[in-house]
Amino acid sequence: MSPMAKSDWRRPARSSRRELLAGAGALAGLAALPASLRAASEPIVVGIIAETATLLGAGIPRGAAMAVDEINAQGGVLGRPIKLVVYDDRVSSSEAIRGFQRLVHQDKAVAVVGTFVSEIALALQPWSARLKIPFITSGAGSNDISAHVHADYERYKYTFHTYFTSYFIAESVSDSARDVLVDGLHMKSCVMMSEDAAWTTPYDAALLEFLPKAGLEIRGHIRFSPDTTDFTPIFNKIEAKKPDVIISGIAHVGVVPTVQWAQQHVPIPIYGVSVQATAPSFWKDTHGSAESANSQTGAGPDSAITPFTRPFTEAYLKRFRLLPVYSGYSTYDTLHLIAEAITRAGSTEADKMVTALEATDHLGTMGRFKFYGRDDRFTHAIEYGPDLVPGVMIQWQNAKLKTIWPLKYATAKVSFPSFVKLPA
Repeated sequence: MSPMAKSDWRRPARSSRRELLAGAGALAGLAALPASLRAASEPIVVGIIAETATLLGAGIPRGAAMAVDEINAQGGVLGRPIKLVVYDDRVSSSEAIRGFQRLVHQDKAVAVVGTFVSEIALALQPWSARLKIPFITSGAGSNDISAHVHADYERYKYTFHTYFTSYFIAESVSDSARDVLVDGLHMKSCVMMSEDAAWTTPYDAALLEFLPKAGLEIRGHIRFSPDTTDFTPIFNKIEAKKPDVIISGIAHVGVVPTVQWAQQHVPIPIYGVSVQATAPSFWKDTHGSAESANSQTGAGPDSAITPFTRPFTEAYLKRFRLLPVYSGYSTYDTLHLIAEAITRAGSTEADKMVTALEATDHLGTMGRFKFYGRDDRFTHAIEYGPDLVPGVMIQWQNAKLKTIWPLKYATAKVSFPSFVKLPA
């Protein structure tokens, strides 16, 4: 369980530089100490690679900073503080690779956390293998990340995945659709609408498996370019198939389809994944067209998945003056996982950390974290389930994000605008 005392949430906020270089001030007097004492006192460096100019990417160093401040306030790890070093990859795989190399060779990082972009996570994975450094992606979704670990364990065992794989995102969406749409609103049919991206190919394949089991007939499957600016032809094509609901898979273009759906009064509700809709600015970005916009995610602002979810949300809001995005929750939990693994291993040596991470059983903000084992097809991905990390569905209602699933955590019932036609 995450070592979290109530006093942690009342510490004053620090400057952004201190957030990203937690524990750095302890270095000032180390040079005068004997080498053996310096080694015992020097910070443990954890690297962060993220798209820091984006809202979802910025959640990664912010969530990490909150966790590191708590860990250091409680004595650090093995008597040493954790220090974060952050690199902005500028949404570029080549920049991310250069940052990864600097973190290992120059900054002496013992682990690297980062990126919500699957293509970048996949580009970093071979470098984690080559340099034998644990790499934990806390935001990307591609199934291939854990599939590589399963297919070539000895090479890729250093990679872990602390957000949902595309497969489990699809399973979570389908499980919620069964409870909310099929059982709750008597829906029977759908059309899938996903952007063309690395994470949506396995996501769509899994939806084709799970949605019929949830009770939804699939009447169409549309994939569109992330560069699409006019969704009118797509909505017209979907309307012609007369489904009860559109099941979405959108990460990078959420504002445009949401605004056009609302302006055109498309009579079919949209339900599924719209990652941009999880951002606190989405209501403003869509000029209020976000009413009823929803998305599967790790945790929402009012979710109470564990005793730690809401306190973290409140502390994040107080510190950064905005609500956390999903990558803030997952990265905060990830830093605690790393600290606990180093403690169990009694070492920052990579192979010992891998073994310790594989034994993870941690209650965090998103649920109970455990990793799938070597023999599972999703090796080193987090385990999905109602008593593990279940995911939540959140929805914009009256300018606020509400949790609508799982039903035991729901703070509101699903709702759609009056122009949407629901089954009788």
